[in-house]
Amino acid sequence: MAEDNEVAFDTADVTAMQDNDPAIRSEGDVVSFVQNRFKRAEDVRQQDEQRWLKAYRNYRGLYGPDVQFTETEKSRVFVKVTKTKTLAAYGQIIDVLFGNNNFPLTVNPTKLPDGVAESVHINIDPNAEKGQDELRQAFEDKPSEPFLFKPNGKLQPGETLQDLQNRLGAAENKLGTVSEKIIEGQGTTNTTVTFHPAMIAAKKMEKKIHDQLEESGANKQLRNTAFEMALFGTGIMKGPFALDKEYPNWNEDGEYDPLIKTVPSTSHVSMWNFYPDPDAYSMDEAEYCVERHKLSKTQMRNLKNRPYFRAESIEECLDMGAQYDKKYWEDDMKDYAIENYSERYEVLEFWGYVDSAILEENGVDIPAELQELEQINCNIWVCQGHVLRMVLNPFKPVRIPYYAVPYEHNPYSFFGVGIAENMDDTQTLMNGFMRMAIDNAALSGNLIMEVDETNLVPGQDLSVYPGKIFRRQGGAPGQAIFGTKFPNVAGENMQLFDKARVLADESTGFPSFAHGQTGIQGVGRTASGISMLMSAANGSIRNVVKNVDDYLLAPIGKAFFSFNMQFDYDPDIKGDLEVKAQGTESLMANEVRSQRLMQFLQVASNPALAPFAKMDYIIREIAKAMDLDPDKVTNSLQDAVIQSEIFKKFQEQMPQQQQAPQPPEGGAAPAGADVQDPTGAGGGQIGTGQAPAPGEEGFTGNV
Repeated sequence: MAEDNEVAFDTADVTAMQDNDPAIRSEGDVVSFVQNRFKRAEDVRQQDEQRWLKAYRNYRGLYGPDVQFTETEKSRVFVKVTKTKTLAAYGQIIDVLFGNNNFPLTVNPTKLPDGVAESVHINIDPNAEKGQDELRQAFEDKPSEPFLFKPNGKLQPGETLQDLQNRLGAAENKLGTVSEKIIEGQGTTNTTVTFHPAMIAAKKMEKKIHDQLEESGANKQLRNTAFEMALFGTGIMKGPFALDKEYPNWNEDGEYDPLIKTVPSTSHVSMWNFYPDPDAYSMDEAEYCVERHKLSKTQMRNLKNRPYFRAESIEECLDMGAQYDKKYWEDDMKDYAIENYSERYEVLEFWGYVDSAILEENGVDIPAELQELEQINCNIWVCQGHVLRMVLNPFKPVRIPYYAVPYEHNPYSFFGVGIAENMDDTQTLMNGFMRMAIDNAALSGNLIMEVDETNLVPGQDLSVYPGKIFRRQGGAPGQAIFGTKFPNVAGENMQLFDKARVLADESTGFPSFAHGQTGIQGVGRTASGISMLMSAANGSIRNVVKNVDDYLLAPIGKAFFSFNMQFDYDPDIKGDLEVKAQGTESLMANEVRSQRLMQFLQVASNPALAPFAKMDYIIREIAKAMDLDPDKVTNSLQDAVIQSEIFKKFQEQMPQQQQAPQPPEGGAAPAGADVQDPTGAGGGQIGTGQAPAPGEEGFTGNV
């Protein structure tokens, strides 16, 4: 929905056109500019629209107007194998991406992080109890920023020399007694605890991004995008945008007092409403794009509450009445006829480069650092000949906030290829063979009557039913009524249908057994054979998930990272970090990944190799592989130091290992006895038996 695409940046970098600016005198030029861009993109993508319509009909099981049936063809059956394949691909993509209930994005430090220490170590002296108390108190009372980030000695924007001096002095004061305990670099002895501040900052940023994605409902938006990607070949997502989200809250008096919190938001954009630069093959190459909105009166009025929208222009559009240009494909995609009249407004949202002269003529204040540019990236909303909004692109670095992910990449087109298009021909074959089989079964299953009317009394009803009586001509020789039966060849047609279905498996890369079809023969009837077949099937989806990683997850993850670096003021989440999509890694079963991590942990536990292993990272990854929340089962820097101290004191208090028993005096140990065996049983088993009572033979207390 359009109201979810809120852009509410409280920053001087966003410059808007004022309603009463006298410099606004060529609004029509802006509207024409956007409409021309939209019209060109619309004309070029018409062939793609025909492909999408055909894919949609195959998914719904509908015959298009180009399909003509003869009078002899009675069956109109449509075998919806396209729907089965599409849902199977969609389901597998979702299982891979959200199998662990986490958005498959990670944040890690760069190979050489700048501005944050890659590793630090702390000397743990078990004999200095006072020093341990000071260290513990320091970690509990003082922030972690000084241990994570090196003081920045450069002047920040708007900062004076005195501000810089105060800032550096405060950073040094925060270290206190702890600064003597923290040493940059890896620890090399068993009395040191090593941490990786860059990794800690990365995980805080990762947690922040995951929380923002959950808050914005990105999982739902991604599922919608994945469905269109599987069916039509391309999925579109948009964001992040700052959105004022309302949280339910009641005050002490029981009155509803909602909390308003600004959060980054994402949204799914239907491919039908997205018009990219026709000269581009990807969003990286696109000079512009246009999103088409279909807004109601309420949605139009809500635009006035959003930043930098022109309230007067919106009111003028409302006074002009509803105006919506219905597209031809909208009727084809509805199960019922749509009236030409619509109570909606067509609004075009443009993102891309505009000539600086057009912006200046329309009163847009261009910053000094951009005045020498001939073209500037901006955002423009138009409706019914009016400019509703015009701002410079607020994102740093500049980017168009749309992400187009192909199911199967077509290097010669912006739009990809989906399941429906890949199996279009085989779907046509299966429909044809099934209709032929049904028509033949109907023909062969019914008796065809042949009547010699010269043998019958004229004027009789020739319909046939049980108990029917026909009157013959008197004395007419020969049989009057004959039954003719046509051969049943439906079996041959069904064999051809099965062949076409196999072709559908091959053309889509999704074999029938992957979505529950039985009847597998040969090696597929064994457990190992099924595992081999499923592994081969995963090879097809692996390429699809890789496209999701490269074209959607990684770009949108970087967008959230840039958003937080630009608009979030928490220093603990910032650093020289990089975002990585892990959708393809999710194809590896958690059991296998966990097993490999445990094997590596065993190798890294070697005292000679331990200083070279990032134990905190290994432990977090093991927790993830076990479907555990790393933040809940692993310690922070402060807690780990305290736990290390407790563990070392516990080790000191443990008694020495019991020494092995010595041989008895006066001779060697009995033959066959193990001197290392403290039980003296020699490796055998000794029964408890029953002790003798007082007075009985063998009781040692007898006199």
